[in-house]
Amino acid sequence: MELAECYRLLELTPDAGIEEIKTSYRRLARRYHPDVNPNNREQAHTKFIQVTEAYKYLLKQVSKQKTSSQSNSTSTSQTSASKTQPKTETKRKQQGTSPHASASPELDRQLKWDSYYQLQDLLQQRQFVRATTLVESLAKRFPNDLEVRQWQAITYQQRGRQLVNEGQFDLAATFLKKALSTDPQNRSLWYEVDRDFQRIDPIL
Repeated sequence: MELAECYRLLELTPDAGIEEIKTSYRRLARRYHPDVNPNNREQAHTKFIQVTEAYKYLLKQVSKQKTSSQSNSTSTSQTSASKTQPKTETKRKQQGTSPHASASPELDRQLKWDSYYQLQDLLQQRQFVRATTLVESLAKRFPNDLEVRQWQAITYQQRGRQLVNEGQFDLAATFLKKALSTDPQNRSLWYEVDRDFQRIDPIL
């Protein structure tokens, strides 16, 4: 099971903490328990199993990173910890992760790319609100990751274009500006945003 799918099934964003995971699982387990859905027992049972499996897998991954983090902290003295802290911060910045990110680089990498594929699906399905929520939570987890920043800017531009099509020009302009400010060096993005603004300007 993919991490991004687990977060989706539990109705969580990738930056959710362990307490949020537990709370969401309890809420969804009550919602989909077969005994609570006598008229739709089979479908509820299937959903209940999916939610439970996602919860167990996610909890296992979080427990692993917590154990790894604890073992790392107990194996070093306070002196060595104070020496390595700046290096850890530098490494985090180079990897584009936040201080709240996983202690496991492999787990972070898996989450990042699982989320990317989920984002692509959402954009293809034109579910721009959900895509924006996903990419913003991903950017919060990986604040210095250039690829995530590009995905975020593209998502803003795509949502802005959809809003232009829907005639919501003020909101569209807001998202198009956010796209440019998120990834200002992307020349192809500037070209696409400029095309969208040309559709707005005569109307505004």
